[in-house]
Amino acid sequence: MAWFALRYSVVPDYLERRTAFRTEHLALARASQARGELVLAGAFSDPPDGALLLFRADDRKVAEDFARGDPYVKNGLVTHWDVRAWTVVIGE
Repeated sequence: MAWFALRYSVVPDYLERRTAFRTEHLALARASQARGELVLAGAFSDPPDGALLLFRADDRKVAEDFARGDPYVKNGLVTHWDVRAWTVVIGE
């Protein structure tokens, strides 16, 4: 298993616009967590200009597929996303 960081950059009015898609987004996240893929996720708060989601999986495709299916991405709230392999040095 490897670690992957999914990074989102979001539109300036993200906090206002996300409400319409939040339930679907959280359902997607909870399903991924239940499968043991998504370990941690959250939005940056000061400023609220992005989010970070950490996945543990055999392949980066898990995080990429999450982003492609995320209603925040599909509805234009995310302006850019990328997946980076992450080497954990301290911790599990």
